[in-house]
Amino acid sequence: MADTELHPTGGYEHVTVVESGRLAMLAGQCPVDAEQQVVGIGDLDVQIDQTAANCLAALASVGAGADDVVRSVVYVVSADSAVVGAAWHRFAEQTELATAFKAASTVVGVTALGYPGQLVEVDLTARLP
Repeated sequence: MADTELHPTGGYEHVTVVESGRLAMLAGQCPVDAEQQVVGIGDLDVQIDQTAANCLAALASVGAGADDVVRSVVYVVSADSAVVGAAWHRFAEQTELATAFKAASTVVGVTALGYPGQLVEVDLTARLP
C-alpha cells in the first residue's frame, strides 16, 4: 500500500490518538451567560469569547483543561468560508481555550443553531487526567 500525504493544516492535527483512560464528551457549548441569555447578539467575537469561557468552565468541572482536549468541532452560522475560518482562528489563536484546537479539529458553516441570535457553538472531547 502506497503512503499518502495529508495536506498541511492551520495548526491542528489530522489525527489525535488517545492511548487509554477516560474521555469526557462535552455538550455543545454556546454563547450563553448564567441567566441563559445569548450574549453579543450580532457580534461573533463576543460570542466566541463567551463560548470559550463556557468550554473552560465545563472542562474544569471534570478536572480537565484546554490541553486535555483531543477533538473539537466548531459550528458557525455562516455560508461564507472566510467568516467560518476566521471564527476557528479566533478560537485557536485569541482565546484562553486556544490549545484545545491543536488536536483534531473541524469547523463547519451551518444555517442555524439552537438559540435565537446564536452564531457559534463548540463540541469538545477531552481525555481526563
